[in-house]
Amino acid sequence: MQGAGCRVHRAGCQVQLKHLLKRGALIAAANWPVVAIQFVAETTFQVLLAVPILGAAILVAVLLGGDLADLLQGSLRDIFTTIASTLLSEPVALVAFIMAFAIVLLGGSALMFVVKGGTMDVLLAAEAAAGPIEREPITFDNLKRASQFTLQRFTAGCSRLFRRYIALGLLLIVVYGVSAGAYIGFVAYGYRVAAGRALLIGWTFIAAMAAAALIAWITIVNLLYLLMQIAIAVEDVGVMDGLTAVARFIRAEFRELVGVFGVVVALVVAATFASALAWSGVGLIAFVPLVGLAVFPLQIAALLLRGLVFEYLGLTALGAYLTLYARARISHTVAQPLRAAVPPMQA
Repeated sequence: MQGAGCRVHRAGCQVQLKHLLKRGALIAAANWPVVAIQFVAETTFQVLLAVPILGAAILVAVLLGGDLADLLQGSLRDIFTTIASTLLSEPVALVAFIMAFAIVLLGGSALMFVVKGGTMDVLLAAEAAAGPIEREPITFDNLKRASQFTLQRFTAGCSRLFRRYIALGLLLIVVYGVSAGAYIGFVAYGYRVAAGRALLIGWTFIAAMAAAALIAWITIVNLLYLLMQIAIAVEDVGVMDGLTAVARFIRAEFRELVGVFGVVVALVVAATFASALAWSGVGLIAFVPLVGLAVFPLQIAALLLRGLVFEYLGLTALGAYLTLYARARISHTVAQPLRAAVPPMQA
């Protein structure tokens, strides 16, 4: 009997998780303009970050004789590290480069925080109006009911949540900075100790584990940041009160929250591998005569598709978390009067 009860409980959890993800996916699809706006904002942010990096790379190539092609290899983080290390011999230029990058980073981050406020208000309205869409057939009428995007609602959400999301975003940047500083300090100190004791092989493994721990920590921080956005928008409170609401929410819905988080991470990893495979296949076409001319538009299309898919996955997760939070909030609101009505037990 106990084994059968466990199996029923596991089946119920699986159904609940499936419905949560389906509801999030349908709400995100019904409000597809938000996906497009998020993608445009993210792309604009990356282009803004590339401007000071490209300018610094040209400066290094002209003044210090560096190879521009070598400087611009890798991701933005790799290019930033390469340029910064190259400019160590020119402190004034290095400080100017870092200041320019920091200004663009803060400005682009502010843009992202504004957009997230509008996105949150639209999805909150969609969550309230969708009804049991995850348990109904997928029809145009059901999707239309969940479609709550209007330009007025989006801009109103941007205005309502701007200040609080800016404060929350600055807190996130501080956490990122402290985490990166702690990791760099740990790696630098450990390398010196390992080099002095001829233990570089063992230290390489420890450094790899530290990098994996940093990635896991940043992933958890990003999840908490997303839940804080939800709590601030739903409860209409500040950052500190939002932190209390998130802690209460995690305690109430920990199992389902971990389930949604695990599935979303798995989907992102699978999408990343699929994108890498598609990108490598497109790269092979470049070596084919004449046919290689089609690589550039294919690359642009692949980048657009990749960006939209990742934004859609992110909003799917947001929709599922919103549903969980709404359920936990209703349970907490109903439970409060019940607890108050129960008289205390007498000894």
